[in-house]
Formats: sequence, structure tokens, C-alpha cells
Amino acid sequence: MRNAVAVVLGGGQGSRLRPLTNYRSKPAVPLAGKYRLIDIPISNCLNSGLNRIYVLTQFLSVSLHRHIRGTYRFDNFSGGFVEILAAQQTMAEGADWYQGTADAVRKNLRYMTQQGTDYVVILSGDQLYRMDFAAMLKTHKDSGADVTIAAKPVHGQEASGLGVMRVDDSGRVVGFVEKPTTDEQLAEVRMAPEWIDAHGVTSGGRDCLASMGIYLFSSRVLSELLECGDHQDFGREVFPNAIEHRKVQVHLFDGYWEDIGTIKSFFEANLELARPNPPFDMTDAVAPIYTRPRFLPPTRIDGATITGSLIADGCVIEPGATIENSVLGVRCRIGRGVTIRNSVLMGADYYENPDERSVTGAAGLPPIGFGNGAVVEGAIVDKNCRIGPGAHVVNRNDVQEGKAGEYCTIQDKILVVEKDATLPANWRS
Repeated sequence: MRNAVAVVLGGGQGSRLRPLTNYRSKPAVPLAGKYRLIDIPISNCLNSGLNRIYVLTQFLSVSLHRHIRGTYRFDNFSGGFVEILAAQQTMAEGADWYQGTADAVRKNLRYMTQQGTDYVVILSGDQLYRMDFAAMLKTHKDSGADVTIAAKPVHGQEASGLGVMRVDDSGRVVGFVEKPTTDEQLAEVRMAPEWIDAHGVTSGGRDCLASMGIYLFSSRVLSELLECGDHQDFGREVFPNAIEHRKVQVHLFDGYWEDIGTIKSFFEANLELARPNPPFDMTDAVAPIYTRPRFLPPTRIDGATITGSLIADGCVIEPGATIENSVLGVRCRIGRGVTIRNSVLMGADYYENPDERSVTGAAGLPPIGFGNGAVVEGAIVDKNCRIGPGAHVVNRNDVQEGKAGEYCTIQDKILVVEKDATLPANWRS
């Protein structure tokens, strides 16, 4: 893939993932204890032999920049890079912020259409999947397509939140409906399961092809599509326009794929990774997921009971703790008798030294971590939180949405504790 580049869209404000995105961009949100969402598309690129990668950023991007800079480095002879293209003022594009995904790419086209670049892969920064983009490029070349889009077969009842395509016998996309909600709309794009079966994917009765938001453009075509109009979004504008005027080919994919755009999807995806047989295998040796090397000590566990959980590096878990079906991020400190169930704890950015603990203790603050006897259930606890002894981080009243104190919110019945929050001893929601 020497003549291809990848473009990872750094995302907008990530409002559906708040409060996790109050202090960071969506691709910088921690995942599975030790990774960040941005690690997924970049790892897929590197595992596919695609090592020229641009990341387009705009909102709250400092932590994302720091993570990329400290993680993805290449030697002088590989020709590879992961380069950040932050929103900037220029004489040509003016002083406006990116107005959407297509606008962000348009304002940076000169980097993606340089000499020797024939193909551009457009990726999202907030999806969890494993894909070989070299196979997608082969589909693109073999079919003589201008644009190729990755598609996952789904059942009709799953299609209401997705863009759904109809293709002809050759796999060319001939119809598209964004988030169909009626039987009439679905009928326009419904496929015969036999067609899916005949193209190497077992349909299992699935009769819709959902867009995964992963595009491969011939670079010349991408320039023409973006420069001839003022489209701002790929999924809603550029892609439907390309179907009408260009040859758009589908590339079938049937592995695990999750769009992590909401608190609920983030929570469920993390807990699924902690299962004995997770739907997404983080231990795949052929296509590993890369992240920042932190050089942390091994996790120390003393007399605790842990089942069905992921424990990241540098944690300390004291006697009597019970951890069930949960994810613990780096540097988690779990006190004696703490109970954690069905929860995602993001850990901490640093260790407190004894002097710091003395200062914070004198100010009446518990240390970073989870104090003795604390209970956390059905919750997400962001980084650097101080959970006092005996605190109960539990949605006790089964609230669907709302506030649960100064630093806590509830979404889809999931209690979320904001970054750097302090919950005093014996706190209750």
C-alpha cells in the first residue's frame, strides 16, 4: 500500500459521549484499560501495511496529540508517519473551523493528493474493529471502482440507526438510505440473503448492508468530489452524491464492528472485552492493537477475588476486594473490601507520592483511587477520581437520565463520574 494514505477523522465535540469528552476529544477516550480509541484505526492501518497516516483534529485535542506523539514513531527509512493535521487558518481556506468530516478533508486535500498518492482511505476515530485494508484496496482495484465502501450485513431491525445500501449483482452500490425507519424505506435497499452468501459471507438471514463509515477513494476522484461542491459530511452528502455520478463498490466485512459514539455503546463494548470469550480479541498476535508504552510496574493483587475482568498495568488491589465483570485502567488503587461490579474504571494519569497524599489528606481529600469499603456498580469512573471510604457509586434509584451530584451524571442508567472528581466518604447518589 505504498501509494495509499489514510485519513483518520478526529471527531467533533463528541457530545453523545459527555462527560467523558468534557476534557478530551472522542478518539482520546480510554478503551479497555490501557488503550485509546484512536489506537484502533491506526493499528488497523499499520497491520495492513499502510503506514502513512494523517489524523485530523479540532476539539480538545491536546491529550490526543500527546498520545500520538508518544506512541507512533517510525525510523528514517520506512517512509511512515502518523501526522496530526489540526484545524488552522490559511490564506486559501480562511479562518473557519472544520464544518464537518468532508470539509475537514477538503481543507487538507493538498497533503492527501501529493505525487505518488493514488488512494485515500477515510476512517473514523471512534470505532472498534479489526480490518485488513489491503483486501479492501484489492476489491477497489479489481472492480475498477472510483470509491469503495466497507459494508457489514445486518438484520432489518438493526438498520434504523445505520446507513443502508443496495447493490447490483456486481457489487456496485445503486441505492442508499440513511437510517431507514419505515418498511417502505427498508424495501428500497433490502438485499437477498442469497447474494450475500454467494459473495463469501454467511448471511444468516441478514438482508441489509450497513455502511461502516470506512471509505477508500481514488485520490483524483476524492479531489473532484470535494472541490466541485460544498458538501460538509461524507456519510450524508459526499457518499450519496458519489453513488449518482461515480462507480461506488461495496467491500463486504463480517467481523466484529462497534461504533462507540454513546455512553451506552462505550460501556457495553468495554464490558464485552472482559468476558471469557470476547467478541473482539485483544490478544490477536497477527494484528495487535498498539498503544503508548508506559513502563509501569506489574499489577499487585493481594487476597482479592477477581472474575471476568481486565486489569491494566500498575494497579494495586488490596485484600478483601471483589471485582466482577469490570475493566480497571492503569494505576488503579483499590482499597480493602472494595466491591466493583459491571463497571469501567479508567485509572489514573499518575501516582501520588507520600508528600502529595499528606497534603491532600490535610485538605480533607481522600487519595486518588477507591477507599476501603467503597462499592462501584454499573458505573464508569473517569481518570484521577478520589472515591472516599464507604462511598457507593451506584444508581440506587434506577434513574434513566439525570444528575447524581455535582460530579456525576446518569445516562441510559449508567452512572458516570467525571474526571478528577472527589466523592467523600460514605457518599451516595
